[in-house]
Amino acid sequence: MSKPSAIRNEAQSDWLALVAEQVGQLRFGVVQITVHDSRVVQIERTEKVRLDKPAAEARPTPTKSLEAN
Repeated sequence: MSKPSAIRNEAQSDWLALVAEQVGQLRFGVVQITVHDSRVVQIERTEKVRLDKPAAEARPTPTKSLEAN
């Protein structure tokens, strides 16, 4: 039978591995850990997608016509 400390260490390495995996898959965002009674009970990942150019730069700018009236 396992010792309680061994079980605790195994559970700790389980959530640490999950957090490391979530962070490793994330480029921009947040990994949030929820704790109840000194135990990690939930891990959430929120990912943000960043575009290469800001929206203002991505819009075409109006051009003046060079044609004489």
